[in-house]
Amino acid sequence: MEYRTLGKTGLQVSALGFGGAEIGYEGASAAEVREIVHAALDAGVNVFDTAECYHGSEELLGEALQDHRGRIFLFTKCGHAQGMEGRDWDPDLIERSIDRSLRRLRTSALDLIQLHSCSRSILESGGVIEALERARDAGKTRWIGYSGDSQDAAFAVKTGAFDTLQISVNIADQESVDLAVPLAAARGMGVIAKRPIANAAWRYDALPSNFYHQEYWRRLRRLRYTGLEEDAVSTALRFTLAVPGVTTAIVGTKSPDRWKQNTAILSQPPLPDATFRAIRSTWSRRARPAWVGQT
Repeated sequence: MEYRTLGKTGLQVSALGFGGAEIGYEGASAAEVREIVHAALDAGVNVFDTAECYHGSEELLGEALQDHRGRIFLFTKCGHAQGMEGRDWDPDLIERSIDRSLRRLRTSALDLIQLHSCSRSILESGGVIEALERARDAGKTRWIGYSGDSQDAAFAVKTGAFDTLQISVNIADQESVDLAVPLAAARGMGVIAKRPIANAAWRYDALPSNFYHQEYWRRLRRLRYTGLEEDAVSTALRFTLAVPGVTTAIVGTKSPDRWKQNTAILSQPPLPDATFRAIRSTWSRRARPAWVGQT
């Protein structure tokens, strides 16, 4: 496994991170999650990223990781009420949500807490940022970050308040490569790439029933990348990790075997510069102006 420095945090993180959305949304059992987590640990993964709204993901990871806390970095996100009294993005709600995440994840402190896809107008109010800063000052987290996309993400970077940025970066979602990622890198922020393989949307012959995959499926049909079908996952993942400024790529899966496969991809040579440039050129020529980052 390759390890990289997550910007100003100084954390030495694995180039691949564990994304907790799938295990929550797809209803994985505690036993399944323990198996998946152990496979990820065996592969050298030391980043585990989740959120308060991933339907049980925090509890599942808290149970599976309780004996491994000293060897991993634990990230979560906050901002949505998700079963708690109060309004989304209310500073008091955020503070209570962070305390709930600590209980669920069975830890006294997190390595990173991120605001979860809030808008520029919410950021401008200042209260949400101050809530994260209070959590950091109280020792509940070591670092604070923003998770989101497009112009909202660019504004979050420009505030100078955050240590990290989590944003969509993949072959079907490249607005960030020109917009927010360079801004974040210039400020010394660690960049966490979400959706690094574009939900593998190329695998569907027809429009997928999963709404979350449909936009990327439509984009890939228009982009018409040549040669992608030969080794699509490898090309897509290595493209994301080759984007200047990207530190780690968060991958979600319910398959323990996926970690061996992804680690094998990282053992390959880096994506050739010519291939990287061809993907960027295709995007520049065929992407539509309305193709903003997908949250």
